[in-house]
Amino acid sequence: MVVPKAAPAAARVLRAAVWLLPAVLVAAAGFRRRWMSDDAFIYVRTVRQVLAGNGPVFNPGERVESSTGTLWQWLLVAAGAVGADPASAAVYGGLALTGVGFALAGLGALRVYGGRAAVPVGSLLLLGLPPVWDFATSGLETGLLTCWIAGAWLALVARPGALATSVLCGLGPLVRPDLGLVSVVFLGAQWLLVRPSWRGVLAGAGAAGALPGAYEVFRAGYYGHLVPLPAVTKEASRSLWGRGFGYVVDLALPYLLWVPALFVVAAVLFGRGGRPPERGGPLVPVFAPVVAGLLCWLYVVKVGGDFMHGRMLLPGLLLLLLPVFVVPVSRVGVCAAVGVGAWAVVCAGWLRVPYEGHIGPAGIADERGVYVRHNADPHPVHHDFAGAPYHRGYLQDVRAAARSGAPTLLFGGGGPRTAANSPSVTSSYVVLGLNGSVVPLAGAALDPIGLAYPLAAHSERIEGGRVAHDKWLPNAWLAADRGLPSDPPPGVDPAQIDAARRALRCGALAELRAATRDPLTPGRFLRNVTGAWERTSFRFPNDPVVAERELCGR
Repeated sequence: MVVPKAAPAAARVLRAAVWLLPAVLVAAAGFRRRWMSDDAFIYVRTVRQVLAGNGPVFNPGERVESSTGTLWQWLLVAAGAVGADPASAAVYGGLALTGVGFALAGLGALRVYGGRAAVPVGSLLLLGLPPVWDFATSGLETGLLTCWIAGAWLALVARPGALATSVLCGLGPLVRPDLGLVSVVFLGAQWLLVRPSWRGVLAGAGAAGALPGAYEVFRAGYYGHLVPLPAVTKEASRSLWGRGFGYVVDLALPYLLWVPALFVVAAVLFGRGGRPPERGGPLVPVFAPVVAGLLCWLYVVKVGGDFMHGRMLLPGLLLLLLPVFVVPVSRVGVCAAVGVGAWAVVCAGWLRVPYEGHIGPAGIADERGVYVRHNADPHPVHHDFAGAPYHRGYLQDVRAAARSGAPTLLFGGGGPRTAANSPSVTSSYVVLGLNGSVVPLAGAALDPIGLAYPLAAHSERIEGGRVAHDKWLPNAWLAADRGLPSDPPPGVDPAQIDAARRALRCGALAELRAATRDPLTPGRFLRNVTGAWERTSFRFPNDPVVAERELCGR
């Protein structure tokens, strides 16, 4: 009687190891490379403003949605409300969610294959990639994204007819706007699996769209835009195909991704062992993440990729690998697991990007390596920029201005000036997370790129600029918008400042300022909603003289 009991127990342990061990390993790898990106400090400042009672803004007096991941922002607010440090919550919360996401992905794959004995394949591919370790933390929404993708897929596999599955699948736009593509595909797959009545379709659509729809109305009325401000800055609707293909090559080439891809394809084409289809069987939940992953990659390539190495390709890669996160035990499956595992060891131990710790020639950065170097710290969670004298000097300047108590305006050089209508420091600096962490909450932390500054976000792109950094608002606009007329910065043409000041009072530019700075009355909210489409698409020339001519008709 002992042997029959021991064998099922051993099988259960092995099945548990298949989905649990990769989760533990990715958490361990992420912890060893824990860090905080500058962009994550953008979230942190907004969280601090909410906790201080100023609302979901980056700077008081200007309603700006600088956080791309809405749900991640509010989870950090919840963590801060119970006493957690928002930066630490971002790093370690992201790490925990990454581990949970890996576990859910393994459970989903086991469910597709009927709980049979299985071996890891897709999880091994992800475990071998250094960018996966890096963005297991980083303070960004990547951990939440991993957990949501895997959790929504598991719900689709396990309970396709539940309204809770519709709600979960519909959260994509709140996790990150581009994940609306995944929501659409997963909801379409849910319909194919269930084939509900019209009443069921309406109930599912209402459940899926309630939260994203309600938030979109709030976004349009409160911020006056249809998308977060970084999407305006980065021109998320543009097409830069050549640069986007280069971004894919930047990930695929250094790590020889074609090697594990061959083993994965072999496991798909020649492996056997899944259950026969039942009511469509595993086919719909298998194809849904693949279609969603390909659409995610297509979008990333279209918009030109990103400046962080690998980051924007990781969601699509996870989606593509979900159906083979684990595969049933068979000769081909085991060979695929061994092959991918051997590649993962080589990749984890030796393969790296040639610009490790720096920005590459195409403008793509080993972002974690850059901050390790700038902070002289292998785990830069709270940045002090000990290894970057220029940034450290800026920190000292802002702190000195804050201690003075005077309404100070700081430019990128040229010394401090007097700020208009500011109780504290107003400063423009290209490293926005750093700026937001040092400028007092009562002050204004701005950036010439426009991630949290509507004026810069709506300026025209600079052709050929670095991806996601190809806007730069001239100082004349900042002086006109935030400085006193009697205290212009040196080196800036006063005629440019005067032209910018007049342009700010004309047409769509005046409406942009009103939408984000006027008191939020019911009438202003309604005008923001009705004008959100036109306002989101508005752009103006960088040259103040040209902008004045176009906007004011002079």
